[in-house]
Amino acid sequence: MDTPLGGYTLRMDALSPFVKLQKNKAYFKRYQVKYRRRREGKTDYYARKRLVTQAKNKYNSPKYRLVVRFTNTDIICQIVYAKIQGDVVLAAAYSHELPRYGVKVGLTNWSAAYATGLLVARRVLTKLGLADKYEGFPEIDGSAQEVEAIEDGPRPFKAFLDVGLKRTTTGSKVFAAMKGASDGGVFVPHSETRFPGYDAESKELDADTLRDYIFGGHVAEYMRSLKEEDEERYNAQFSRFIKAGVAADDLEGMYAAAHKAIRADPSFKPTEKKVDAKPRRLQTPLNAKQRKDRVRQKIEAFKRAQAQQ
Repeated sequence: MDTPLGGYTLRMDALSPFVKLQKNKAYFKRYQVKYRRRREGKTDYYARKRLVTQAKNKYNSPKYRLVVRFTNTDIICQIVYAKIQGDVVLAAAYSHELPRYGVKVGLTNWSAAYATGLLVARRVLTKLGLADKYEGFPEIDGSAQEVEAIEDGPRPFKAFLDVGLKRTTTGSKVFAAMKGASDGGVFVPHSETRFPGYDAESKELDADTLRDYIFGGHVAEYMRSLKEEDEERYNAQFSRFIKAGVAADDLEGMYAAAHKAIRADPSFKPTEKKVDAKPRRLQTPLNAKQRKDRVRQKIEAFKRAQAQQ
């Protein structure tokens, strides 16, 4: 027996103890397709609405976002604001730029995320002419700090962290990029509760643990322990480090030098593109008459070859 119920059909079978809801024509007539990026599982529109919506009394002032995204081989940090036409990227930095600053390996770890966040912060402040006024926190001690406005001058550049679909667990790499941007001079509102080293019970942050993560101390500790336990596995897992001549004791100095180099010159340097001397020409497609003629020529050539044999 089928009973209509508010756009659904309630199907009740005498032999079955279960009740099955079947969508009927009324349901599908009213069905509204979700946004494309929601269907693809790429955008959280619940979060995006709150990150993009600007207060009406601020008129056309952009609301900037620090967008942090991760791939298997790269870290992307962008300063973005939304317009009706779409998002506009004000500045961007990538972890594949870090070899220019001395970080040759480990381009997707926690320390690399911090360095990439620092790079995008210094880059956007240089672009806006605020680099000299807001230097951030060059001395890294592992404490949680926010940029404060100077008395006689412009207010700090403000951006809100956009994590996308990534889980905001304690110690996540998105907060490494945020910490780097904050130490670089960009005002990113945040608390210390999601940094590595934060204890939820005592509600205190261990600054030494956070500092170790910024300078690759956790990687160095793992490298030492793995080398003692299983050298063969160490050689396989850290083969790129070995090839680049980077040992566990070199990591802190490498990242410290990279931070100084980023502050000295955060500008973007495009890579040299290799262009072929002769441009490649695409073959124009044949029409029906030309294709038939080509087949006829191939048949005649085959017959001639058979006759010669």
